[in-house]
Amino acid sequence: MRTRLSTERRREQLLAIGAGLFAKRPYDEVWIDEVAEIAQVSRGLLYHYFPTKKDFFAEIVRGQRDQLLEMSAPDPALPVTEQLRAGLDVYLEFARTHPDGYRIVHRATGGADGEIREIREAGMTANADRILAALGELTTVTETTRVAVRGWLTFVATVILDWLDQPKITQDELRDLCVRTLFAAVGVTP
Repeated sequence: MRTRLSTERRREQLLAIGAGLFAKRPYDEVWIDEVAEIAQVSRGLLYHYFPTKKDFFAEIVRGQRDQLLEMSAPDPALPVTEQLRAGLDVYLEFARTHPDGYRIVHRATGGADGEIREIREAGMTANADRILAALGELTTVTETTRVAVRGWLTFVATVILDWLDQPKITQDELRDLCVRTLFAAVGVTP
């Protein structure tokens, strides 16, 4: 039996269903008909909210990215090392407790179109800017530092994906590895 929901609740429901499906299967293996069936709505209603499958997917990626950014906002009152550790703790906890959302954001660029890459790039830029601002308290930020931070962000995404698939070290061990790697990459002793 179909449940009547407000416009916003229905949209949230569709996005949540899509997030679960896209996290477990590649884009081409997720069908709009399946999303509609799970939500117990017509395919047409889903297209009313999201004109195309790509629009639907882009909104899911954008939402997961924004949630990660909001949750990991740094506390400027903390020392730089503690800001980094706290941000990574939040990020790792999100990945552990929302593995589907994390996978969506960080696996979305493989074979993705320009809009999806732009969404991911905006998230990476926001994180890089946060880190570079904090590192500016410890060292002169150079172009080498900027390149190292962007490379480190890719490293972090990759090791977290690996950790989600094969959790052979603790969350704290992974966080500490990431912290050490950043400081080594930028040549700073915390």
